[in-house]
Amino acid sequence: MDDPHQPTPVRRRVHRPRPGPRCQRRRWRLHLALPRRRRRPDADRQPVTPERRVGVLGGGALGLAAALRLAEAGRRVTLIEREPQLGGLAAGFSVGPNYLEKFYHHIFRTDTTIIAFIGELGLEARLLWGQRNTSTLSQGRIVSLGSIPDLLRLPLLPPAERFRFLLGMAVLKAIPDEKVFTGWTAARWMPRLMGRRVYDVMWEPVLRGKFGARADQIAMSWLWSRVHERSLRLGYLRGGFQLLYEAFGERIRSLGGTVLTGTSAARIVRRDGSTEVHTDSGEVHVFDQLLATLPTRLFVRLAPDLPTDFVERYPGPEHYGAHVLILGLDRPLVPGVYWLNINDRDMPFLALVEHTNFLPASDYGGLHLVYLGNYLPMDHPLFAQSDEQVLNSYLAAVRRVRGDLEPSWVQRHWVFRAPFAQPIVTTSYLDSLPPHRTPLPGVYLANMAHVYPQDRGQNYSLRLGERMARMMLADSQLP
Repeated sequence: MDDPHQPTPVRRRVHRPRPGPRCQRRRWRLHLALPRRRRRPDADRQPVTPERRVGVLGGGALGLAAALRLAEAGRRVTLIEREPQLGGLAAGFSVGPNYLEKFYHHIFRTDTTIIAFIGELGLEARLLWGQRNTSTLSQGRIVSLGSIPDLLRLPLLPPAERFRFLLGMAVLKAIPDEKVFTGWTAARWMPRLMGRRVYDVMWEPVLRGKFGARADQIAMSWLWSRVHERSLRLGYLRGGFQLLYEAFGERIRSLGGTVLTGTSAARIVRRDGSTEVHTDSGEVHVFDQLLATLPTRLFVRLAPDLPTDFVERYPGPEHYGAHVLILGLDRPLVPGVYWLNINDRDMPFLALVEHTNFLPASDYGGLHLVYLGNYLPMDHPLFAQSDEQVLNSYLAAVRRVRGDLEPSWVQRHWVFRAPFAQPIVTTSYLDSLPPHRTPLPGVYLANMAHVYPQDRGQNYSLRLGERMARMMLADSQLP
């Protein structure tokens, strides 16, 4: 294993003595004897050493994808991750013999990048696909949205508006990109496309549940991407996505890279043509190139050498934090329903995801696992509540879904909290999004906010990681 207390060695130049006068005379005669070559345009470029030192801050999907591609290209990569394990927001913890994500995750058939990585890292046999039921809780009743027949008989809308809803979904699928929605909020566009009643019943509660008071400001491009990019069939890596991120780490190490977990970057400093990363343990790592996959507002705090005008011009988008309570029950909670959108806004969470209606409970020691998830402002009082306070308040709400729920059904429970989990995508979102090449030479920035217009997700983060690796490799070839 890598020693987290061993700083990355700095490659030293080997001093070679200059040739003496006799050797110089021989070279001069040789030049006279040979025909003069035409000088190539790139003759003045410095050769690129195959072991340029590259640092990556952050061991989530984005950072790992970039680190792997850079290591494959011969770069000497050091990845630094604050948490004790890799995976970022998709990291898991042990439940029975397998991992479970701290925050619910699945993939779609359209997520071609992560599917390719799963195959590349030898995990394709663990990838399961299925069309699991999605429903909504509206006005106290559970209504299935899991198939076209369900939508055709949707009791929340009269027949004419059901047709307009389905037609509007087909239109969003057919629109090839987000450019047509420039400057439009979802609150303005969707009523025009599907009608006010359809918007109020089907879409406004979703936006309000996820973005709260900011719901009316959310860009239509964000909502379009959620409809356009997703499939009805869902995928999951049996054993947990943690297996994928551990495989990333192992592959990077096998290529000569260093993966440091449980290590926080404390400061980013430019010195003598290189970039130094100072860690919380006092180590200093020196790099020729550095990719930071941290939230923009954290990155600017770590990099005091950034110009003031850059920091003021690109503050980075606002984010909400993620909060989830996971219940480990001795029986199913909502049989047959995998994902339950909560459209009744007096409930304290926005989604109920019964994971073991996708994977069998036997994978988790017999526990039936239910996520109760939220995205909230990071100063929301819920983040300060104890785990027991969260459990007690949520159980009272869950009884509105399952009236006979008893506290004795809960065998285990876990609460997880994470900042900077959901970008707030307004119509002015791109104005505050910084470029990938920062004013610090050789220092790059890419994070979840940069996957626009797609919503946050493993697939798009992995894709962005590959793109950043290509950019950094191309830049290192420049004179």
